[in-house]
Amino acid sequence: MISRLKGKIEEILENKIILNVNDISYEILVPDSVLQSLTKDDDALLITTHFYQTEANRMVPVLVGFRNEVEREFFEQLMKVSGIGVKVAIKVLKYPVSHVAIAIDRADEKFLSSLPGIGIQKARLIIAKLQGKVAKYALVQEGEKKNIVSFVGIEEEALEILLRLQYKKKEAEDMIQKALIRNPGAQEAEDILNEIYKVKISQNGDR
Repeated sequence: MISRLKGKIEEILENKIILNVNDISYEILVPDSVLQSLTKDDDALLITTHFYQTEANRMVPVLVGFRNEVEREFFEQLMKVSGIGVKVAIKVLKYPVSHVAIAIDRADEKFLSSLPGIGIQKARLIIAKLQGKVAKYALVQEGEKKNIVSFVGIEEEALEILLRLQYKKKEAEDMIQKALIRNPGAQEAEDILNEIYKVKISQNGDR
């Protein structure tokens, strides 16, 4: 399976780009929230996932591109919800991952049902499937991709994720230490991220 492609953007179309990789042009579907950060003729590295779609009684391969592994992972989580296919999941991400994740965590049916391809029934299914599992995605910050070094242990794993979410290393380390003070019994990186997310939500609520 193709997991990443690096090349020059030849064309930017509606919900897709044409990427030239070593003189081979790939058509890659891209959510609007990602598309807005891309520019024609620029070099780009896209993290991709691969699907097959049924069109006119035949299976057609489809590539979907993202800026980082976190965006791709969130997209794949959406795909696990009954009734959401590739094209609908792409349309859902017309907004940044963090916006959609926060709406899921807050059970915001009004916002979710307003997304293209999502009515009230699908909004409820998304909330039922993913609420309480999206803290990591709700913490995503917009910014340039960074090269991430792999670590081991839950603190290091949490740090790796926060760096991927565009937090500065010192800021991420401080948040992790404060989270561990609040929850010294954390068993997984997800526990640490949930603590950080709770604080973020609390701070936003105080404004």
